[in-house]
Formats: sequence, structure tokens, C-alpha cells
Amino acid sequence: MAAKRVVFLGPPGAGKGTQAKRVVEALGLKHLSTGDVLREEVARGSALGLKAKGFMDRGELVPDQLIIDMVSGRIAGATGFLLDGFPRTVGQAEALEKITALDAVVTIDLSRDEVVRRLAARRVCRACGGIFNLTFNLNEGETACPACGGELYQRDDDTPAVIENRYDVYERSTAPLVAYYRERGLLRRVRGDVGTDGVFEEILRLLTA
Repeated sequence: MAAKRVVFLGPPGAGKGTQAKRVVEALGLKHLSTGDVLREEVARGSALGLKAKGFMDRGELVPDQLIIDMVSGRIAGATGFLLDGFPRTVGQAEALEKITALDAVVTIDLSRDEVVRRLAARRVCRACGGIFNLTFNLNEGETACPACGGELYQRDDDTPAVIENRYDVYERSTAPLVAYYRERGLLRRVRGDVGTDGVFEEILRLLTA
């Protein structure tokens, strides 16, 4: 029987978002990206969104419990879900454990060098927000969006020095989380350097075994 309550882990550039979209469609799960959930709650002007906006406007991190409350509201009644971007720490994992059990935690492994190579080659369209990559679907020097013709640009946080720091932060915060889920028998590891289709096929195999 396929896993129905799933968490995705992985460093920046591992392709979690791309794989999440394919997996939720294949398994009929509800996709919950905590960044998207936060933005939607703020846009709706919900009570939780207004609380979160206060922290965001002050440049402060949104408290764990507020994120948990948002996630809890979204997974209530769902027959299955995939959480992308949460939990990020053991404390968050413990809070999540109090509101739902998980079937599997998939971590997409990717080396530091490959993360830097991928993200330094990432380009974003100013017009439609599409994300492209010189490694996968753009030609070197291409400046027009293949989808809408808008201008492509490189995000400030996609420079090598910033990427390496983001990788270090991920490693420090997530290593204990990986161990936490390994001890509970929930962890499933996938190599992130075998191509988009290869990663997807391995994730499906692990979640439906």
C-alpha cells in the first residue's frame, strides 16, 4: 500500500518541489509547501495569517507553533499529504508528531558541489515567475524566458558563496532531523544525481513498496 503521509527533506537545489508535484499527482496526495501555506494564509487575511504577518513585517521568524497550527488546519481531513519544507528541526518534528503520524520521510541526497552547480545555473523569469536552468533546459547566454519571452535573471541568493552558506545551514539544522527519522524507521534515502525521472521512479518505488 502506498504511503499517504509523507515528508520531503533535501538540500537547496535537490529538486524537492519538482518531485513533490509529480508524486502528489501520481499518489493522489495533498501537497503542502509551508512557504506557500504561509503566503496563502497572509493573503487570505486569516487569523493565523495576520499573526504571521506581524512577525514577517518585523523581520522575525514565524514561530514553530504558528506554522504547526497552519499545517494542522490544512491536513485535517486529508486522506493523504506530502509536506515539503517542514519540519526543518527536531523541535518542529516533535510538534508535528503530536498532530499526525507519518508513513515515510524521503530525503533527496545531493552533494555540495552539485548543489552549487545547479543553483548557480538557475534563472527566474521576471514576468511569469518560471524557473529554468542552464544545466537542464536553457542554453548558455539565453536571456529570454522559453515560456513567455520575459527577462530571465539570477536571484541574489543563487551566487556560489551564498549557496555554500545555505548548504552549510541546511546540513547543521537537518542532520539531527535525519537521525531522528532514521531512529523511527521512517527515513528513505534517494540519490538526487540520477536525473529527474530516475529520482521520481525511485521515490515512487520506495513509497509504494
